[in-house]
Amino acid sequence: MRALFVAFALVTCVSSTALARKIVIRGSDTLGTKMVPKMAEAFQAGGNQSIEFDIVPQGSSEAFKALLDGSAEIGMSSRPIKDTERAELLAAGKKVAEHVTAIDMIAVVVNEGNSVDNAPLDAISSIFTSKVATWKTANNAPIMPFTRDETSGTYKVFQELAMNNQAYGSTTIKTSGNDEIDAKVAENAGGVGYVGLANANAPGVKAIKINGIAPDPKNADSYPLSRKLYFYTVEGKLSDAGQKFVTWATSDAQSKSIIKEVGFIPVN
Repeated sequence: MRALFVAFALVTCVSSTALARKIVIRGSDTLGTKMVPKMAEAFQAGGNQSIEFDIVPQGSSEAFKALLDGSAEIGMSSRPIKDTERAELLAAGKKVAEHVTAIDMIAVVVNEGNSVDNAPLDAISSIFTSKVATWKTANNAPIMPFTRDETSGTYKVFQELAMNNQAYGSTTIKTSGNDEIDAKVAENAGGVGYVGLANANAPGVKAIKINGIAPDPKNADSYPLSRKLYFYTVEGKLSDAGQKFVTWATSDAQSKSIIKEVGFIPVN
């Protein structure tokens, strides 16, 4: 009986170690489509080949759901955690730690054939609240505004920064991610959407200036649609592997190089 107990204990210990070597990350499409996978590859190549990654970009809201139910140890978010999300986690005995990973600029993109190259912020608001329906400087072409869906942090941050928290209009068309917005805008002459800076130069689209300011890293302090990108973790629940990765991703020179490579802006 004692031998059986010792054997079970050993199996349990090995299983826990194996789980600690796999880092599960859930949340933002903005972070999880390009930046975080590239970070994971570089981290593994830098002497951490034994650490596996499971990265699924489903929207920022999913980050906090996954932290709450314990299905992920790192949450990616393109917006700050909501008070309701923090309270729900605290009620479950989980205190959240916030880690700023990069600075992003939400770029407004139009079809590359559109003559518009600059717009005041209030005009952008009017488009996405469906108060205007045509491009007056583009042969009165009907506007097709593409947005993210409600699980997206970008959806909420754009609503706050560009629309003064007004409701999205009835003509807006929801999409599943930055790549889809780029594709839809490229396919439609009257298309307009918003994407993270890493997606601002996709084929068939062009990023326009807002209030005369281009979404360029050098303008991070003045561009009206700048924001922070985050990792969230639960204090005391981060594995050694997870802690090592978060520290590396938010401070290492190589991770900062990757942030620049994909089109975002390092914090320092």
